[in-house]
Amino acid sequence: MDWIQHYDSPLGRMTLASDGEALIGLWLEGQKYYADTLSPEHKEGMLPVLEKTKHWLDVYFRGKEPGFTPKLYLRTTEFRRMVAEIMLMIPYGQTMTYGEIAGRVASRMGVPKMSAQAVGGAVGHNPISLIIPCHRVVGTNGSLTGYAGGTDRKARLLALEQADMW
Repeated sequence: MDWIQHYDSPLGRMTLASDGEALIGLWLEGQKYYADTLSPEHKEGMLPVLEKTKHWLDVYFRGKEPGFTPKLYLRTTEFRRMVAEIMLMIPYGQTMTYGEIAGRVASRMGVPKMSAQAVGGAVGHNPISLIIPCHRVVGTNGSLTGYAGGTDRKARLLALEQADMW
């Protein structure tokens, strides 16, 4: 059974989801692939991990680095999990390009190169927005290419973090 809670953020309403132990989803309402890993059978309720996630969001939206990560579980493919692990390494207020992530994935897989488009697909399907910071992934020249929640929200998140890219 999955559990959900809602959070009213400066970017709009968000849905948090848990499997009872870990955070499995964090979506901005209306974003692409909204709640695509959430079980059809779910109910609203408060769990410790959802409470911890709400605290994380409170700290984050005050413009501070939370300094902790709620327990996460990704219901996804091994490739997407690998991309998510790399995104988790992008420091607060910094960015990484799709190409840089592709290079790291290729290295981990022991292959000469990896498609930045394949990485882009994995980034776009990130089910735990903000905490797995897909908004910190940018195009080669720092362009705000794609974001499931919309590039306007991506720009606002990077501005909140005072990312040095403009």
